[in-house]
Amino acid sequence: MATLVRLSRKALTSMITSPNHHVVCRALTTEAASKITESPDRVKWDYRGQRKIIPLGQWLPKVARDAFVAPNVLLAGQVTVYDCASVWSGSVLRGDLNKITVGFSSNVQERCVIHAAWSSPTGLPAETLVDRYVTVGANTLLRSCTIEPECIVGQRSILMEGSLMESHSILEAGSVVPPGRRIPTGELWAGNPARFVRTLTHEETLEIPKLAVAIFDLSRNHLSEFYLPYSTVYLEVEKMKNSLGISI
Repeated sequence: MATLVRLSRKALTSMITSPNHHVVCRALTTEAASKITESPDRVKWDYRGQRKIIPLGQWLPKVARDAFVAPNVLLAGQVTVYDCASVWSGSVLRGDLNKITVGFSSNVQERCVIHAAWSSPTGLPAETLVDRYVTVGANTLLRSCTIEPECIVGQRSILMEGSLMESHSILEAGSVVPPGRRIPTGELWAGNPARFVRTLTHEETLEIPKLAVAIFDLSRNHLSEFYLPYSTVYLEVEKMKNSLGISI
């Protein structure tokens, strides 16, 4: 056995040091490749695209038919996006520990991060709820908080565990709401930590749902312009157009 090993090692060394080493390797590679047959069932497309909807265990994200979710948004686990809602580019909704809900005609703008903890230290529900007609500004972080209907969360704000925004309230941009803090209805809060600024006027509260509806109307343009079908039927349509000589 030892003699056989030495002979094999000697033959391998002589082949590597041979001037025709590259020719031999190329021939072996070509021969191996010719024996590999590609499966006819293989789908030829680019797999580098990000998966938008990721099921975790028994939980599958649910998106309403007329909701707009941008192509590079990530939805994972217990996430529900209701009718007329919109989630914009670069946002991450991670419902691996608890539920996340985006309500009717609400919008989560660019690069927001929404997730939830197992439990809240305040004893309040640990799920993250964004109720109807809510506008969440870009680069906002929401964690196990509750936002009641018709609220505005300014850009780059943070709402921590157990925090609550009551109806018809506004949080200024760059504010931080500590755990368990409550923003009463009809008030404007700002700062780090967030504090009461003033009471909203009746006209300001009426503008809150109008903003959510305006963003919904804008999302219709994006939905019709950039969305591809969920299935692979469009691949068959393109193949048929090519076979018939129809320009795509």
